[in-house]
Amino acid sequence: MGTSLEIENRSLHDQVVSRVRDLIIEGALEPGARIDEADLIQRLGVSRTPFREALRTLAAEGLVIVRPSRGSTVRKLTREDVKSMLEVLGHLEQLAGELACARASEDEVAALVDLHNQMMKHYLARDRMPYYKLNQEFHSRLTALSKNGSLQEMQSNLQARLKRIRYIGNEKPEYWAGAVADHETMVAALKKRDGKALGEAMATHIRNTWDRVKDSI
Repeated sequence: MGTSLEIENRSLHDQVVSRVRDLIIEGALEPGARIDEADLIQRLGVSRTPFREALRTLAAEGLVIVRPSRGSTVRKLTREDVKSMLEVLGHLEQLAGELACARASEDEVAALVDLHNQMMKHYLARDRMPYYKLNQEFHSRLTALSKNGSLQEMQSNLQARLKRIRYIGNEKPEYWAGAVADHETMVAALKKRDGKALGEAMATHIRNTWDRVKDSI
């Protein structure tokens, strides 16, 4: 683990959180593994205080377990954890799709379609991490278009805990292609303001996610 990860100007906290989160999502920090604080602090070029603040943020997201005096570990989810979370997330995003079609403005829909198009460019270039991050943003922003704060909070909570799981769902080319096809269906329904179709497409997408990840947990 000798590669430099040194950060540049931006919010120090946000950058440290982002870098460590990416290491977890990509599997460089494996589920269940103890986090070598000294190594990462050196590689990131930061002091202990901002690093530990970042760990607390990631703990709040459900990606890290912080145990005072015993160090921190990457949270490891069981198959049962993942399946139950995806079951709930599927229903939440189905509702989000239905409400978004009824409540979003034309500009909001157009912005989400534009985000989808940016995702497709990354897919065509096979830029997996940029695609993944825009994909996460797509789901968050679509849920925000529901204009339902409680729904957004619940969706955000589960999405944060499933970040690594959603990333491995695109490991195989055929799985990634299937996820892209799901998104094309979702965007087509959104453009038509067909809430029922979009809701069903969102639910199907989450069910397909389980099929793509269940053998990798």
